[in-house]
Amino acid sequence: MARIAVLSYHTSPLAQPGTGDGGGMNVYVRELSSALARLGHEVDVYTRRDTPQSRDCIVVEPGFRVHNITAGPAAPLGRDELPLHVEAFTNSLATLFRLNGQPDVLHANYWMSGLSGHRLKHELNIPLIMTFHTLERVKANHFEPESEARALEEAALFRCADGVLASCQVEADQFVQFYDADPSRVHIVPLGVDHAFFAPGYRPQARRALGIDNDAKMLLFVGRIQALKGVDLALETLIELRRRGENALLSIVGGPSGPEGREMFARLHDRVREAGVIDYVNFVAPQCHQLLSSFMRCADVTLVPSRSESFGLVALESLSCGTPVLASAVGGLTTLVEPGVTGDLLQSRSPRDWADAVQQITDPERTTSLSNAAVLKARDYTWRRAALSLASLADDLASSQLLRC
Repeated sequence: MARIAVLSYHTSPLAQPGTGDGGGMNVYVRELSSALARLGHEVDVYTRRDTPQSRDCIVVEPGFRVHNITAGPAAPLGRDELPLHVEAFTNSLATLFRLNGQPDVLHANYWMSGLSGHRLKHELNIPLIMTFHTLERVKANHFEPESEARALEEAALFRCADGVLASCQVEADQFVQFYDADPSRVHIVPLGVDHAFFAPGYRPQARRALGIDNDAKMLLFVGRIQALKGVDLALETLIELRRRGENALLSIVGGPSGPEGREMFARLHDRVREAGVIDYVNFVAPQCHQLLSSFMRCADVTLVPSRSESFGLVALESLSCGTPVLASAVGGLTTLVEPGVTGDLLQSRSPRDWADAVQQITDPERTTSLSNAAVLKARDYTWRRAALSLASLADDLASSQLLRC
């Protein structure tokens, strides 16, 4: 069994998804680490301490521990401040590994963790696996550029990592297209879903539990409130449906994220008041991950209007609950959502087009077939399968010569 050091520098897997820097990556690190531990591996996740109250080590379950490492102030930091403390984080990890024994493999998540993993790989001779989650050049291709310096760091990591994980073939192709990645070192490991929580249920009962009108057409958006996720398009879709006379509601589950998150949150509230839909839009604070399934079982359709998405975990979890998905035709969403089968994909960002698609998806004559197909699509995605793939790669790398850059 392997000893796996998981680097999650900028956000803890125990943090609440849906706000701040917490999102699909938090779920990914937590669920994959848990699945690895249940296979018998020893998994230690290392994250930057962002509150003085956090304990040095938290045992999540047997074989799975989260370590809070002091690197910079014990407080939340902005995106521009976080890279300044990667060196201190890396120094602490190097000391811990020398004192307590080295792991068999490093698994770094996101580019800032990669900076740490890159140095530790060469200093301690440990193989490095990278999961990027998002990439600067891919986001810039769909949205707007943020940092060419980050893109250059990511390119260096592609040249050095012994293995790079892609969630689907679309993402693997992006690695080659935008970063000239070596395809032989790219391994497709799809994300999973916890089917014990994300499963079909009786919609009327789910709506009674959450106090939602059983006769209304419910739209659901789950994610961080930021421009990249397209929550404004979800709201405009609801406004267009109400204009057409539809008895439609929208639940927005998530909180502000990033430097402009609070400004966007305020703009959404202003738009709700301006459009006169205050009684039909429900802003819900970020929820415990497993509780999201209740909202998904309530919904007639989940909207995922992201401008860029490496995989689309929310879409997969919605499908697993039997709720069809209407999503942007970007990234991994194109591998999860089958138009006309489990929902629909749109290139357009016109609220009218999205409202048309919602009306088609929620046609009573189609709902049962869409729901059944959604569940069938999701059932093959499990965290155990993802963990087996990662463990196999870690085993291969531990007995191979490290790539030198």
